Amino acid sequence: MPLARHQGDGVDGAEVEAFLRANPGWLAENPDLYRILAPPVRVHGERMADHMAAMLRAQRAYAAAMAASAQDVLAAGRAAAGVTLRVQQAVLALLRSSDPLDCVSGEMPGILGLDAVHVCIEALWPGARALPEGTVARLLAGRQVLFRDHATEARRLHAEAAGLAGHDVLVALPGAGPPGLLALLARDSQALDPSQGSAALAFLGQAVAVALRRT
Repeated sequence: MPLARHQGDGVDGAEVEAFLRANPGWLAENPDLYRILAPPVRVHGERMADHMAAMLRAQRAYAAAMAASAQDVLAAGRAAAGVTLRVQQAVLALLRSSDPLDCVSGEMPGILGLDAVHVCIEALWPGARALPEGTVARLLAGRQVLFRDHATEARRLHAEAAGLAGHDVLVALPGAGPPGLLALLARDSQALDPSQGSAALAFLGQAVAVALRRT
């Protein structure tokens, strides 16, 4: 029986039916359409059963994809929360310490789960890595947090840990005084994932900058 023409949609059901009859494999080649088709109320014969099975497979595949996407979002959220918690612990350690630079290089790597953390400043500052003038602006280019898959100038930024250099994050130290940055280093890329805690790391840079100004 030809399909009825729907009012206002400009589509002739008979033409759709004729196309499908002339191209019996077209739906099988476009399985995504099964997800938007209404299944038959009753199953009549093997072919109708096959179409219902195809619809079910398409819907299940879509549901599985949505579930996987939701799990990815949840995992990213948990990871970001983990970074935030570690940064909070690092800031508390900074508040307790009488020597901010010693806290940064000595305590923070363990707290943050990293291989090395250094303060780098464009000045001669006891306990900090000295940088040539203009280095901070050149590396950060106005950014507060910069994630890098391949650490450049590793020896200058990470000192004796340069041999471990794989992934690092450069965090601006804002405020008055000579330009500076916080250099965080990790061999494991997951420890410094750009999707995890950029805002928290920016806050850590602000906290370190305030602590340095108090010394």
